[in-house]
Amino acid sequence: MQVRTISYGDSLLRELAASGRLADYYETAAPAARQQLHRAAFPIVGPIVFQRITRRIELKRGHVGCASSIERMEPECRDRHHDDVEAVLFDMFRKARVPVTNLEGWVVGRLNAATVDAHRRRRGERGALQKVRVPQWVLKGLDGDAWLMILAYELLTWVGVSATAGTDLWPIDAWVERRARETGDHQSDERTVRQDIETVLAVMRKRPRWYGEYVERPLGRKQAPVRAVPAALRDAPGRPERPLPLVERHDIDESCLLNLAALAVDALRRRLRRGEDPHAAVAEVMHLVFGELTGADELDLVPGTGSLTTQAADLIADAATVERVVAMALEYLGRTD
Repeated sequence: MQVRTISYGDSLLRELAASGRLADYYETAAPAARQQLHRAAFPIVGPIVFQRITRRIELKRGHVGCASSIERMEPECRDRHHDDVEAVLFDMFRKARVPVTNLEGWVVGRLNAATVDAHRRRRGERGALQKVRVPQWVLKGLDGDAWLMILAYELLTWVGVSATAGTDLWPIDAWVERRARETGDHQSDERTVRQDIETVLAVMRKRPRWYGEYVERPLGRKQAPVRAVPAALRDAPGRPERPLPLVERHDIDESCLLNLAALAVDALRRRLRRGEDPHAAVAEVMHLVFGELTGADELDLVPGTGSLTTQAADLIADAATVERVVAMALEYLGRTD
């Protein structure tokens, strides 16, 4: 039987905890003393976190090897485990202000609160919703579809974590399996799930500011997926370097047009309140806002392949289109003012 050696740091840690002085001591301790307490606490906290939290999560993910031992964990899974261990240590050294005679038992009792608080704190640092809740207006926009509501929750959860999905933006394979379980449709495939994702995102984009703050911003803070390139292609002369984007081209186009539309509505509202002729005001604002697209949002495309500037120019040059937009704009402003 292996006997665990009790170090001075371990004895000090337990003595401070038993007397209710651990948090106060840590708060005023020198860096060297804090490191000593960390080294003593890690062998206590690490196995508890693995058995009570990490193992359950890895089994749920289907990572049998990662669930068997810390030594067999994949690097990304090990990082998540260490994040949880650090969260529990952080909690211990700030909350242990009462006598604790059974340190392991006290840690077990604090596991959920410590890891949940840390998880929310990390999500907040990434700009995501700290507590994932799908807004009622999104649920309403999904017409009560149970699977799409689950997917909306998964999307908002995914954008707030550091994990990546290989060379893809979303964990499609996992969601294909989840869709099959939730809907009973065992014909679910990648194409179907991608269509479902687009359906949910289309609803979320109806409020551009919210979408930009809680979806685009945290998603943009993920590490960009890297795709392996064969050496023969990588070293080929003249091969253009193409970055792998975190959002699709149509997402960029739509975001740009929504921003321009918001500017146009504000300008129209001011002009109409000054008593300007509605048809003249709408037509002029359209030309000012959409007729001066510079193409800056298409600089990442090969010349001649852009679509946004060409489509906008064609639309405002068509008199029938302008008249239709005039009528729609006046109707919209009449409802919102």
